[in-house]
Amino acid sequence: MDAVEVIRTKRDGGRLSDEQIGWFIGRYAEGGVIADEQAAALAMAIFFNGMEPDELATWTRAMVDSGTTLDLSGVGRPTVDKHSTGGVGDKVSLPLVPLVAACGAAVPQLSGRGLGHTGGTLDKMESIPGWSARLEPDAMVEVLRTVGGVIAGPTEDLAPADRRLYALRDVTSTVDSIPLIASSIMSKKVAEGTDALVLDVKVGSGAFLPEVERARELAETMVGLGEHNGVRTVALLTAMDTVLGRTAGNALEVAESVEVLDGGGPPDLVEVTLALAGEMVALAGIDADPAEVLASGRAREAWDAMVRAQGGDPEAPLPAAPHVEVVEAPESGVLSRLDCRSVGVAAWRLGAGRARKEDPVSPSAGVVCLAKPGDPVEAGQPLLELHADDPDRFVAAREALDGAVEVADEAPPASPLVLDRITA
Repeated sequence: MDAVEVIRTKRDGGRLSDEQIGWFIGRYAEGGVIADEQAAALAMAIFFNGMEPDELATWTRAMVDSGTTLDLSGVGRPTVDKHSTGGVGDKVSLPLVPLVAACGAAVPQLSGRGLGHTGGTLDKMESIPGWSARLEPDAMVEVLRTVGGVIAGPTEDLAPADRRLYALRDVTSTVDSIPLIASSIMSKKVAEGTDALVLDVKVGSGAFLPEVERARELAETMVGLGEHNGVRTVALLTAMDTVLGRTAGNALEVAESVEVLDGGGPPDLVEVTLALAGEMVALAGIDADPAEVLASGRAREAWDAMVRAQGGDPEAPLPAAPHVEVVEAPESGVLSRLDCRSVGVAAWRLGAGRARKEDPVSPSAGVVCLAKPGDPVEAGQPLLELHADDPDRFVAAREALDGAVEVADEAPPASPLVLDRITA
């Protein structure tokens, strides 16, 4: 095999053979044989020419086979996981994992960190004093067996080819390729060893893919890859035109998630959480009503146990920002628009997010939405709270919000949160 020939095949619009894919991915994961610039060239060729469904299935399987697969057979419960493509204020995993665990499933949620305007689940959880994202596979299985839910970082040997390739895609502007997105997400989920998977594909201004047709194409591609690899898979397209819940920022989102587990929380966050939980328990074959389990308090008990199992203290106070400023309503009327991406960028600039993977994040920084589209407002009324460790960050955050707020005479038309359901 020859790396240049593999690149040339895809550059010229050809289909990579199974042998070419297996050789390229295997050698790239090992290191030393295929240079980063060659992998970057192949990624760019895929970006422009795409992949056939069977070609992508082989590519994804090779990514899985580049490392180890977790063995979850000993957890004693049906296994089901959820993955979100990311959005602003998307803290759904935090209440969802303990809720589905309390329903009787095992949820091995291997999550990532935030980059840019979207937050990362691990960053949020790490704002809990003492909590650690690191769990060895044996410890993960034990927590799944006893508690039912885990939120942790992936191990180093889980789809290592994807980890190397993703780092290249990030610096070569090949991230937003549907075949590469789908294979990256699904290779990690297949390697995770779960029996079933629910995908939350976000659509709207705050989403990774704002256009509904592109989001649907991604959802259909991932569902197909899941089913091809023996993972029962369903996807929901959910709206991300405005912040989910009322907070964007790490500790702020943890506090809001706990409100949901205590039976409160914003209605939109509760609705999306229950919609995903319903799909997860159905795929797991469990006869349970997530709404009843949430109301019973058992999900909160599972949360406390899950946090403690990973070294955290669920009763400890969360970090609070020392500096808070407010953004006021420019006029009276009805808040008709609060641009989701702008709020996410503001939270990022306040310190809640990172521009590069190695950047630190502030656990306490972020934005609180005191009003959301459809709410009546008065001129001068506080609309947003900006939280920061460093007051010098407020200027850049306010600049991100220029043009993000619109007030009208009438409320905008109501739109559904769950836009579509994709199955094989």
